[in-house]
Amino acid sequence: MNHEITFKPSGKKAVVSQGTSVLAAARRAGVHISTRCGGKMGCLMCKIEVDAEAEKRLSQPGEPEKRKLGSLVHQGIRLACQSKIEGTVTVSIPEDKLKAAIRKKLEAARKGEPDELW
Repeated sequence: MNHEITFKPSGKKAVVSQGTSVLAAARRAGVHISTRCGGKMGCLMCKIEVDAEAEKRLSQPGEPEKRKLGSLVHQGIRLACQSKIEGTVTVSIPEDKLKAAIRKKLEAARKGEPDELW
């Protein structure tokens, strides 16, 4: 059975087989999710955000993922490499912190706001 996954904020989509990891689906959709471990739950870089509806359409987190994420798993954070698609679902890819800082700096510069570093 195939399911559609939508990635926010890009809106990109992919149709994948049930049981496909969110990380593999992201690659198919051309959505970049950072990872260093190749999807082996070693680097914890592939965090995604899921709401209550998405939680129902992804596999339940296993004990290793729960240990790695701690309380984050109760805040709607999952690992893309461990989350398997079980239904049509939408997930959010958090903005990289460095990219977010750069984006904020560029927006402030465009608006002519003072830079606190100078």
